[in-house]
Amino acid sequence: MPGTRRLAVIAVFGVLSLSGCAAVPDIAPPQVSGKAAPRIETRRGPLTQEQSKAILQRLSADAGDAGLLQRHTAYEEAISESPLIAGNRTRLLKDGPETFRAMFAAIKGASSHINLEYYIFEDVEIDGAHLGDLLIAKRQAGVRVHVIYDSFGSGSTDAAFLDRLKQAGIELVSFNPVNPLESKVAYSPNDRDHRKILVVDGRIAIIGGINLSTAYQSSSGGKSGGPPGSTPDQWRDTDLEIVGPAVAELQKLFLEHWTSQKGPPLDPSAMFPVLQASGPAVIRVLGSTPDDQIPQYYITLLTAIRTAEKNIKITAAYFAPTKQEIESLIEAARRGVDVRLLLPGRSDSGLSIAVAHSHYSDLLEAGVKIYETDRFILHSKTVVIDGVWSAIGSSNFDHRSVIYNDEVDAVVLGSDAAQEMEDLFQASQADARPIEIRAWKNRPIWPRLKELYALAWENLL
Repeated sequence: MPGTRRLAVIAVFGVLSLSGCAAVPDIAPPQVSGKAAPRIETRRGPLTQEQSKAILQRLSADAGDAGLLQRHTAYEEAISESPLIAGNRTRLLKDGPETFRAMFAAIKGASSHINLEYYIFEDVEIDGAHLGDLLIAKRQAGVRVHVIYDSFGSGSTDAAFLDRLKQAGIELVSFNPVNPLESKVAYSPNDRDHRKILVVDGRIAIIGGINLSTAYQSSSGGKSGGPPGSTPDQWRDTDLEIVGPAVAELQKLFLEHWTSQKGPPLDPSAMFPVLQASGPAVIRVLGSTPDDQIPQYYITLLTAIRTAEKNIKITAAYFAPTKQEIESLIEAARRGVDVRLLLPGRSDSGLSIAVAHSHYSDLLEAGVKIYETDRFILHSKTVVIDGVWSAIGSSNFDHRSVIYNDEVDAVVLGSDAAQEMEDLFQASQADARPIEIRAWKNRPIWPRLKELYALAWENLL
């Protein structure tokens, strides 16, 4: 949540939440041998066990990775409700400008429809082009354009921008309007749509942590692409472009939200084209909502951490972990797994940094390696485990993403995708500051008091 929006959520909804706090679900480890063959689907239907096994072997850099990959997928199979989808091509998008260029290129190529779902929806600009102008031009060319934006997250969006889109025939749905009189459905004020999804023609999708916010018009490398008056802070975030059959799963999530929010009727007949295999990636798309008894991404993440055998590398914008997340990271480090956390040294949320700091001592004592970066505002949400299991999406490593938010994440299986994410982690780690346990334990008393205060708000972060 860029800017002051995250703090505003806490301030506005804090009293409501403290009067009736939702609880983080307790997740028991899955009971599975780790040897069962996972089910992988293609556009033609489920593969046989032998076909699935062959795909996993091709995704592995070596024979040892094949075993790791099969064990991770077997555990996921025991707890996930969404399928593994084969035949996808992925591309990691490493900051705002790179993502905006990929998005604008996909939108320019649209011939049927454009579906956008974003927590923050603003008239972003890249290379002299504005999102609003591009969407209106496509609508005038006969392309259907549908937008879901979170009412609170987009509370600062220029009303004239939204009105201009509506007048051009673009259909917009405000998710859980802040004004309850404008809402067509009952909801808790704390339930927000934190997803970031673009789907074009049902063939290409982009998801991750990057909002359609002007905060991202400056690259983390320091070269501003934004207009005069744009934020001076450099934001680092990450998205994933997906081409292939897994796009249909993201399309389903968009349509489910559109329907649940009682948006205007849509014709989905052209939204699910027959998609050919486009690459080697096997993907599981996870859409989590507060309605889930157990959020799918949360249980998947915990399971992957608990079953890690070699290494865990987590980049987290807001590190306010649940009790089970902390315990799982500590247990992994104690059993010899190389656990590394890349966290922000500065943030738009001082409370979240204080909460993160309150956990450092326990983590460092267990052998977890922690790195903080001050060069930019770190907003990425990525995980890579054992060199074969990767995850990227909108979910933060915090309570809010588990309890309150609608989120979307993609788990990508295979050593190629994992290597790309590990390379990005390694480059960021090299530019970050390692936290040493001796120095940490000798920090002044004032930060410790701030950490104790911040912990009172941990459930809302």
